Amino acid sequence: MTYRAPVQEMRFLLDSVLGAGRLAETELFAEATGDMVDAILTEAAKLSEDVLAPTRRAGDLKPAYLENGVVRTSDGFAEAYRAIAEGGWVGVAADPEYGGMGLPVSVQSCVNEMLASSNLAISLCPLLSQGQIEALEHHANDELKALYLPKLTSGEWTGTMNLTEPQAGSDVGAVRSKAEPNADGTYAVTGTKIYISWGDHDMAENVCHLVLARLPDAVPGTKGISLFLVPKYIPDTEGNPGPANGVKTVSLEHKMGLHGSPTCVMEFDGATGWLVGEPHKGMAAMFTMMNNARLGVGIEGLSQAEAALQEAIAFALDRKQGRTPQNGVDTILGHADVRRMIMNMAALTASARAICLDCALSIDMGRATGEDDWKARAAFLTPIAKAFGTDTGCEVSDMAIQVHGGMGFIEETGVAQFFRDVRVTAIYEGTNGIQAMDLVGRKLMDGGAIAFGLVDEITATAREAGGPLGSRLVEAAESLRGATEWMLGAEPNDRFSGAVPFLRAFALTLGGHYLLKAALTGGDSQRDALAAYHIRQMLPEAMGLCEQARGGAEQLYAYEIAS
Repeated sequence: MTYRAPVQEMRFLLDSVLGAGRLAETELFAEATGDMVDAILTEAAKLSEDVLAPTRRAGDLKPAYLENGVVRTSDGFAEAYRAIAEGGWVGVAADPEYGGMGLPVSVQSCVNEMLASSNLAISLCPLLSQGQIEALEHHANDELKALYLPKLTSGEWTGTMNLTEPQAGSDVGAVRSKAEPNADGTYAVTGTKIYISWGDHDMAENVCHLVLARLPDAVPGTKGISLFLVPKYIPDTEGNPGPANGVKTVSLEHKMGLHGSPTCVMEFDGATGWLVGEPHKGMAAMFTMMNNARLGVGIEGLSQAEAALQEAIAFALDRKQGRTPQNGVDTILGHADVRRMIMNMAALTASARAICLDCALSIDMGRATGEDDWKARAAFLTPIAKAFGTDTGCEVSDMAIQVHGGMGFIEETGVAQFFRDVRVTAIYEGTNGIQAMDLVGRKLMDGGAIAFGLVDEITATAREAGGPLGSRLVEAAESLRGATEWMLGAEPNDRFSGAVPFLRAFALTLGGHYLLKAALTGGDSQRDALAAYHIRQMLPEAMGLCEQARGGAEQLYAYEIAS
């Protein structure tokens, strides 16, 4: 595959559809001018295309492995990671006080998409570090910040997130790992964590774990969980890694995909850790990292959609099969069904990118202005970005295999890797069902204010456009409004029964809004065609999903499932 970073599309979306130029008008992001953003994205594109993309297949064919207690990474990964770290790409949005660029999350999100499209497995490592950086910036004491943030931001050290245990997956409150106070103010952390991405590797000089554990006086459930920073090597006051801590990798998981990204079973045996934030307030601190990661994982899903779309188009432009009905096109791209698949892939990918970057921009505006409306908008869009971004990655990668036909099922073509790699993103950071329940639960606790505000934005775009496309989008927006009103009056389990179709309906309708807004800028027949296709062919699904969302839970329990 020859990956080409969609920098022009990103810039158009940021500037002409989402209005990201207003960021440079704020004091916080005054340096994020158009020229600065262009320079950043152009350099990130070069890194992704020239350095990372050539390592993607090596990670799949020669996975990371455990050797004498040390995880060895795939061929070329250490050099590729070094290029990421030395280029400053870990700290794009990090605090300049600790070596970061201090740029908007929306810019970081574009960079992250490019890194992940070129090599999803390796991109997860800096993504986790970015989440840890944000958690420490918000919750760690000054001493921990001064010691850890410069190293994490530079990429010399990497970060992980340790939540899951064999008995505690989505139910984080069931965590059993414990932390006993030491005389010197540190804690002895003991427990087993599973599914720890990049829990160990040979690419950086230290690996820093954020670990959920219970203090001796902890109450049961999530209210009794604290957060600890536990490094692989205990650093001295100058930040030099010292003796090995009581942390080891027990084994690596054998996975469907993402073979280049080591997923570790970690054992903490009285390991020295430092409390992050207040005792028993670990979930609040960890959610800072998880919310960052949820948007980041949505972008990981988007990245594989973009890469798979490019691969499918390249194949369709070259593959000849049968007689095509389109004059001048003698490859499978002339067949209507192949066109249908590629149009679906393009519309879903463009919609997912717009949702993710709108979410990122809302985060930036919330930080820059302090306005609660922006923060609430970002919070509402986060589960949509995560779930729809990763669902899109799975759906588009699957369609890319179908475009390839039999060749897609053959590993030598490499297209199946996109689906195998991206599939877990729909499970990461709270499954997509949990994201949907969050959307219809916590995110509607404002009486639907943000949801209705977004519906109003969609309707305004539709009325500006007018014509048949505008009318169809108005109809979809009103269906969404009705589904939202139903959710607000429904019992919790009835809401949850329709949460997944409601989220997808919201995402598809938002997609129509963004794509039509892009077409309204004028002068681009491709954008006109994509908006028209999405509204005519995909919005009917959104209206059907709104009806499905209001079905209630009773029908789900009427069917007896035998043991």
